[in-house]
Amino acid sequence: MKKSVSMFKRLAPLGALALSACADAPTVAPRATQEPTMYRSLAAPGAVVDADAARSMISLYRANKGLGPLVVDPGLQRVAEAQARAMAADGRISHDAHGSLTKRLDAAGYGKNIAVENVSAGYHTLAEAFSGWRDSPPHNANMLAKGMKRMGIATAYAPGAKYKVFWTLVITD
Repeated sequence: MKKSVSMFKRLAPLGALALSACADAPTVAPRATQEPTMYRSLAAPGAVVDADAARSMISLYRANKGLGPLVVDPGLQRVAEAQARAMAADGRISHDAHGSLTKRLDAAGYGKNIAVENVSAGYHTLAEAFSGWRDSPPHNANMLAKGMKRMGIATAYAPGAKYKVFWTLVITD
């Protein structure tokens, strides 16, 4: 037993030195385990598109083209939600599923605003929808419309419909 104690006394300084070296070692930040919301599937009951992530994505795209950023507008969110739900209920893509854009904006108090709208279906993630809109000349033109400042974006899930996820993006000045 005495041998063990004396060996411990000789090795203790080395152990302390080893531990102090660890204390100075850089720490590695834990990796995020949650995927970005732009890649989260919205083909599920209760799934909601991350409007702030969409705003960031579209605003960055606009900035790269020399255009101003957008802000999420709660009233336009409601307009987009109603349109997405109406399309999901009908099971088809239409700018007029919940009335024309002009009538919907008038009813929501945006009658004097210049506005554009993207409607689509079948994209399960925000990243897919954004890419699809960017690659479609009319949808891309809407995202890059000059003078626009506010937006609303929404999805609606319809499990029995061919396209499953219905999208509406409304942008106004």
